[in-house]
Amino acid sequence: MKDVLTNDLQPSNFPLLGGLRGAVICAISTPPGMGAIAVIRLSGEGSIAVVDNLFVSPSGKKLVKAKANTALFGQIVFHNEVIDEVLVTVFRAPHSFTGEESVEISCHGSVYIQQKIVEALITHGVRLAQAGEFTRRAFKNGKFDLSQAEAVADLIASSSQASHRVAMNQMRGGFAEKLTELRDKLLQFVSLIELELDFSEEDVEFANRQTLYELTEEIEREIDKLASSFQLGNAIKNGIPVAIIGETNAGKSTLLNLLLNEEKAIVSDIHGTTRDVIEDTVNIHGISFRFIDTAGIRHTTDTIETLGIERTFQKIEQASIVLWMIDLTTPIETIESLAESIVPKLDNKHVILLFNKSDLLSDAELAGKENLLPALKADRLFISAKKQQNTDALQELLLKAAHIPQIGESDVIVTNLRHYEALINALNAIRRVKEGLEIGITSDFISQDIRECMFYLGEITGQISTDEVLGNIFSRFCIGK
Repeated sequence: MKDVLTNDLQPSNFPLLGGLRGAVICAISTPPGMGAIAVIRLSGEGSIAVVDNLFVSPSGKKLVKAKANTALFGQIVFHNEVIDEVLVTVFRAPHSFTGEESVEISCHGSVYIQQKIVEALITHGVRLAQAGEFTRRAFKNGKFDLSQAEAVADLIASSSQASHRVAMNQMRGGFAEKLTELRDKLLQFVSLIELELDFSEEDVEFANRQTLYELTEEIEREIDKLASSFQLGNAIKNGIPVAIIGETNAGKSTLLNLLLNEEKAIVSDIHGTTRDVIEDTVNIHGISFRFIDTAGIRHTTDTIETLGIERTFQKIEQASIVLWMIDLTTPIETIESLAESIVPKLDNKHVILLFNKSDLLSDAELAGKENLLPALKADRLFISAKKQQNTDALQELLLKAAHIPQIGESDVIVTNLRHYEALINALNAIRRVKEGLEIGITSDFISQDIRECMFYLGEITGQISTDEVLGNIFSRFCIGK
């Protein structure tokens, strides 16, 4: 394999555009490493003929004679050596993922076998695919629009029931249909307005301004609704951010390790052990939570620890849910003093007060702690992170605080930052159209703003795109997809 994986054969050295666009490409589409099986994918005109040069079936049947969407059993033979027994699936254009002639080779998962098959394919003129090149070809061949292509990557990366449902909905094209519908309505009006400009000397009006104004209000509502869904969509896709805060040695790191079910954070009786932010994601009943263990808050002269505390306050700002760990063995005066710096940061946050180390207090002592920080609106729960007490109740509080609605098959929720930015730009443009109609500006300015709104809506679906933008999007995909 040394001669195969040289620099001139690396995917990054093959442009996606130009003469190589139709070349046969290949990639290992299953995760790296050894497993029971692996799948090697090819796409491009001539894919079937290339594999036919290496494939030998017991019946002697050739792949080029096989019907579309059928699988054949046989062997891959390279330099007169049987590499493996495989199952080869044949897809014919345009009825394949990419819209091109395609082949998938299912072999045993040995890394050596995978490499030898790829080496054989490259020897027969196939090149290695770039990241996302299969999906990019599918987009170029009209199998789906750009937003649906991006949903493919989201589907692969989905780690919860909610993120899976959102990605599936987007792949079905509901988001694209909504945007295309809005764009078509604008196109009809901008055409009439620009027709008016051609007859400006006659002072005619083809586009009814009242009807256009009502349309701008409708489109403004629709775009605003889509853009507003991004906060929920971002939480579903990346996990709801949950900051674990409190004084030093309150048990924050112990709780994080318990939630993650691994020793992620160092636990010590020494104050100030956690000096930086530690993050990880946990799936609880189909919803992803991104837990953030922060540095303990206290008065300190240590420069590094002070920086860690500053980051703690930054993470509180970014969090949707705040778990405030309170050590029940700490004097009330210390807790109240700490509250002076924490409480002002908790506006618009769902706060859960976790009274930790409850196993160290008697029932009578616990009863006296229930009204700590009475002015703070928060859920309250007695726990013992060390003894793993009441953790089920904590999970229930987290699910309640998440406020993730049931997602139906027709619900459109924006999860992609690129889409959100384009929607905000489109929203600003349609609002300028609305304001222009209110103050009676000339048709040429109204036309310009309508076209700008259309541009940003088309940018999401790929109706308006550049190779630079496409390259940036598909470069984030995994190899083989």
